[in-house]
Amino acid sequence: MDKAQSTELLFELSQPGRRCHRLPESDVPAPAAAELLPRHQLRSTPLPLPEVAESDVIRHYVNLSTRNMCIDTNFYPLGSCTMKYNPKRHERLAGLPGLANLHPLQTDASVQGMLEILYDMQAYLAEIAGLPMVSLQPAAGAQGELSALLVAAAYFKEKGQKRTKVLIPDSAHGTNPASAVIAGFEVITVKSAAGALVDLNDLKAKLDDQAAVFMITNPNTCGIFEKQILDITRMMHERGALVYLDGANMNAILGKSRPGDFGADMMHYNVHKTFTGPHGAGGPGSGPIAVRDFLGPYLPAPLVAKNSDGSFYLDHDRPKSIGRVRSFFGNVGILLRGYFYLRTLGPQGLTEVSEQAVLNANYLLARLKDVYEVPNGPRCMHEFVASAKYLRRDKKISAMDIGKRLLDYGFHAPTVYFPLTVPEALMIEPTETESKETLDRFAETMIRIQNEDPAMLHQAPHTLPISRPDEVRAAREPILKWTPPQHAS
Repeated sequence: MDKAQSTELLFELSQPGRRCHRLPESDVPAPAAAELLPRHQLRSTPLPLPEVAESDVIRHYVNLSTRNMCIDTNFYPLGSCTMKYNPKRHERLAGLPGLANLHPLQTDASVQGMLEILYDMQAYLAEIAGLPMVSLQPAAGAQGELSALLVAAAYFKEKGQKRTKVLIPDSAHGTNPASAVIAGFEVITVKSAAGALVDLNDLKAKLDDQAAVFMITNPNTCGIFEKQILDITRMMHERGALVYLDGANMNAILGKSRPGDFGADMMHYNVHKTFTGPHGAGGPGSGPIAVRDFLGPYLPAPLVAKNSDGSFYLDHDRPKSIGRVRSFFGNVGILLRGYFYLRTLGPQGLTEVSEQAVLNANYLLARLKDVYEVPNGPRCMHEFVASAKYLRRDKKISAMDIGKRLLDYGFHAPTVYFPLTVPEALMIEPTETESKETLDRFAETMIRIQNEDPAMLHQAPHTLPISRPDEVRAAREPILKWTPPQHAS
């Protein structure tokens, strides 16, 4: 990396005696302090914290922020992750003192306003899903998957049925099989047929009385609505098994179709994706689950309930519950943003979200399909998967080259190399929040890139401080701690 483009760490900027702020002397008398902190627990030397002026700190973090690519600064066509714009109105509302300053250990009586919001949020998510019982606890989509599978396991255990298998399509999100294994199930992969739909013949061949759950994303990972979903859910229910819907792609069907109506028994939401909570870099997230009434007793406790006098309380008296899956009540800040999103838009607004998301995706598909192969047809839902297979063969241009080069033009890369069923995959999701002008600029850039010099593309990006780090080594050997240089004596 060019030294001129590097940013020194705060430890490297440190100079003895510099301060941003001076703390007042302790007003706790020494004897009392000794009782609060026994001497053997006190540090013998001060923490080796950096000593910097306020101007150093401000410039350091402002300069770092200019290197960040985020939804506020750039278009993020990140397939399946749904990186839509986060309205600042919802940020302001979630930050109101009466919400942001609550403590999770307060009594139910002292947080009635918050409990009412969460109670209503449970009801809204139940209505949108077509499934009557909701737990807001899971902290992310993957934890929602795991929680729902644990609910299913508890349900079958009480029925005295030993069901050991979870069936999952080969195009599923990687968290699906991981969640199933952690929940104690054996994973059975179901093949895809033509058009990226579930192969019903393969499903029939693998479906037996040991099947507990079929996990399906609909619309699926290729952006195609599973037209045979009623046949799939009927097959599973006839065998006494449950159907789980991965709700990652709910923004394609909001107000149009409800998972409960097409046979799903359980699902999770990604509130941070579908309802515009900020996310990325591992959090924060929120993954509420909705289930049918006969699965409700097993949901994580507590749920928010309503007394006959109209007051609200946290219902811990749920003897069949799988127990807590998250400390306190989950990521309430993200739930609040989702609540304000739903209240802002209402039913008609949610329907328009889906219509615009599908329109934007189909517009981009139409602009790119003559340049990039789109293996699953000329129409899609909220996202589509293009392929650089022929560019790789004819010009030695890979999906990774395209993704990296997009950074030079101010666009985040789409998801690459997923789903695994499509070679050199470019998974593109524009979301409903992007304008036609932005989509046109992105399409024109994608067309331009495939005509650029392959040798130059192999080294992209060229305009950023770091080009192509060794990502495998970074994942396997992360350096998480700064170590001061060793000077020779």
